[in-house]
Amino acid sequence: MQNLLSSSENKKEKEAIIFDAACKVFRRKGFHQARIVDISQTAGISYGLVYHYFKSKADLFDAIQREWWETLLTMMDATERKATGPEEKLAAIVHHFLEMYEKRPDMVYIFITEISRASSNLTPDRLEWFKVFMDRTEAIIVEAQDRQVLRSDVRARYLTYIFLGALETFISTMVLQNQRLKGRAQKQRIASALLDVFFNGARLRV
Repeated sequence: MQNLLSSSENKKEKEAIIFDAACKVFRRKGFHQARIVDISQTAGISYGLVYHYFKSKADLFDAIQREWWETLLTMMDATERKATGPEEKLAAIVHHFLEMYEKRPDMVYIFITEISRASSNLTPDRLEWFKVFMDRTEAIIVEAQDRQVLRSDVRARYLTYIFLGALETFISTMVLQNQRLKGRAQKQRIASALLDVFFNGARLRV
């Protein structure tokens, strides 16, 4: 039993090392220019061992995307169970993106440059993740309209584009300019600004 546990733990550890190395290589070289040998060298393991855990470069890329989307959707599930209103649910999405950028910048960089902004990498299966996320976010927007938190004279789908567009553009700018987050206070200022402008507009208050 102990040997089985040790073997399983070792497998997960090796997969994590390869996964992190792939994130670094995909960020540095892009998906299409990256090679398995680059990933193995970055991970400090043999070329053949990468293929023992992942069938191909595309398989690794899919694993990174799956990790990204599953983490995001799991967070939304948890928020759905405990949040009291749509404001909290939308705030959770903003905070999740910022937390991910702080803790896993390579993965966020890949999401922005290789997934969100690279349509050539969007296979039907990969695009399905986007659709699920968009639909779930739109459901929160509809809830906000039903509760008269957001105006209802603008289509929920348009408000979804505006909300996610602002968030993605903000994160993209930080990623592409290699700006690092400088602690909890800055994260809170960014989140508050994005949410305040979305809910209340950017017009000067008098």
